Order: sequence, then structure tokens, then C-alpha cells
Amino acid sequence: MARAAVVGAGMTKFGVHDTPLQELFGRAALDAFDDAGITPDDVDAFYFGNAMGGQTENDTHLGPKLASHVGMAGIPVQRYEDACATSSNAFKNAVEAVEAGVHDVALVGGVERCTPETGKDTPEMTRIFASASHRQYEQPTGLTFPGVFALFTQRHMHEHGTTEEQLAHVAVKNHGNGSLNPNAHFGKQTTVEEALDAPKIADPFRLMDCCPFSDGASAVVIVSDDYADSFDAPVDVSGIGHATDVVPIGDKDQPHVTQAARDAAAQAYEQADTTADAMDFAEVHDCFTGAEILASEALGLVAEGEGGPAAAEGRTARDGDIPINPSGGLKAKGHPIGATGTAQIVELTEHLRGDAGERQLDGVEQGVAHNLGGDAATTVVTVMEARQ
Repeated sequence: MARAAVVGAGMTKFGVHDTPLQELFGRAALDAFDDAGITPDDVDAFYFGNAMGGQTENDTHLGPKLASHVGMAGIPVQRYEDACATSSNAFKNAVEAVEAGVHDVALVGGVERCTPETGKDTPEMTRIFASASHRQYEQPTGLTFPGVFALFTQRHMHEHGTTEEQLAHVAVKNHGNGSLNPNAHFGKQTTVEEALDAPKIADPFRLMDCCPFSDGASAVVIVSDDYADSFDAPVDVSGIGHATDVVPIGDKDQPHVTQAARDAAAQAYEQADTTADAMDFAEVHDCFTGAEILASEALGLVAEGEGGPAAAEGRTARDGDIPINPSGGLKAKGHPIGATGTAQIVELTEHLRGDAGERQLDGVEQGVAHNLGGDAATTVVTVMEARQ
């Protein structure tokens, strides 16, 4: 049974924007309203995600500001901040509120600007991103997130023999997918040779293993299960799992296992009365190529230790047996922190409706989204399916 349904979806192009946050989010929200065929007056509540506006743009009380900008002044607004899982957490809480009968219609979305348009250069943005790591045990060492995920991936390479060439295949796949997505930050394809020749960032990651800093916004309209049939092409939210893992990473038993993702996926599959084998495709949090490999195993989409070979053999390509990141993922679509989670929901919605344009996957009926925050310490997994 559906817990709620998505009836409207919108997002901006991810990339570089010189637009204020309220105007950037307004584009995504108004597109979501148009897609649903509703007006702001029809919305009961707004669940909003922004992770870093206070540090990047000295803009902290964004909820009512954005609500006013899109014509929803006066309605209840709740802001969420949970590192890169920010708007997925907003989405989870909105679904729970709709399911509980608190609201009939809710707007959920997020916005972020992470490029030099904020006035912050790459070193300063890297410092701000690192604020999501452990203040006492990790930040003083200078450990940044390329380093965090490099450590996870190095351990996976040690345990399973994953290679740098397999990582490069993830980058090639996602850049190819991004070239079909008009909202992607990067539309340029690449090759394994180019990926392996790129400068080293944090061993084993080279430049092409890393996602970009991006600006952008995304939004969806969700309604109660009973209300959904009055809309065109609702897409059901059948399960959401949310789990956390040990922080700091030095205390994790197996850093390459991403236990929170496994726990969240188990919750989501159980709620949806489905299994990983039934998933037709996935959008996963590939902030680095190694993160996609870890996620593909944690979600049960491939066997333990097979994430690298699956990418190299084309199993996770658009025409493979389990397509991963048809949008281009964070790697090519981009990563505006607070907008990333609901952008994954937008991508699932479009494919399950058959509206994904040139990148549309054939015959998909169920999909799963995986969004993590910090050093994989927060993970939200969502299962969605086309309404029959």
C-alpha cells in the first residue's frame, strides 16, 4: 500500500547559478505545482531542505522566505539540515505526516548554492563541507570528504580486489547518462582512459571520480494515498527507510560496508513488501565513484564485492540488468547539497511515469533512491512504484 504519492515534480538545471536562493527554489517549486495542476493555495505544509545557506550566504531563516516567494505565506514550514541527506530527510518526514493524516497536500524540496557564485572559493567550500565530519576527531586532521570516501574505497579494494579501472567505468557510465539529461551539470562524455589519466585527488580517486560543487533546486508535491487518484499519473511512495551509522569513522567496524544504507534499505523494502531483486533501476549517492559501488552492494542490487565488476561489465548501465543513476548521478548531474535528495525523487518519478525523455528506461515499474549524509552516517532509502 502506498504511504503517499508524488503528483508533481520540478527541478532546475544543476550547475552554476547567479540567482538568489528564493528565486532558484521558486523555479523548481512552481514547475512542481504546474506539473501537479495545483496552486500554492492548495498546499497544506512545506517541508524544506537547505544544509549550508548560513555558512555560504549568511541566509538562515529560509523557510518562510521561500514560502512567501512562491505564494505560500502563512502555511507551516519545517526546515531540515542533515548534510547531503537534507531534502531526503525532509521528504521522509513529509511522507510520514501525510500518511498520518496531518496533511493532504505537501510541498517538499531543497535548494543550495555551492559554486563560487556564493563568494566562496573551492578551499573555503571544502572547509564548509568538512563541517559535516567529526569536530574533535576528524576536522583537526584535515580529513575532507574525498579523503573519507577514499578510505572507504581503499578498504573495499583491499577486501574485494576492486580496481581503479572499475571506478573509472562508473565515471564513464554516469557521464554518458548525464549527456542525455538536460538538467545535468556536465553533459560531456568521457572515456576510461581519460578518467585514469586525470589528476589524483585522494588515492585512489582522480578528478573524474569526484562529483562537482553545484547550484540548484528540486521540489515535489506529495498527497495522501486516498487523494492521489484525483491526479494524473501519481507515483506511489511505498517504503522509506532511515538509519544512522557510527561517527567518527574510526569507530566503524567495517568502513566499506556502509551499515546505515543496509539498515535503511531493509526498512524500505519491508515497508514496500518488496525486495532488491524487484528493483528495475536505482538512483544512488555517487558523490565519488567508490560511493556508488558501496551503495550498489548495500542496497542488494549486486552481490557483495561485485559492485566494481558490475560497473565494468555494463550491468549498471542504462541497458544493463540493474541500471544505476540514469540521471548521471551526483557525478555528472551535480550535487547542490540540499537539493540532491528530492532531485533523486524527481528522477524516479519521471522514469516511473515514462516522462524521462531521451534517457527514459524501458518498462520500469519499481525504483529505489539512496541518499547519504556526512561520512555515510545518515542514509535515507526510498522505494517508489508506478500506480497501477
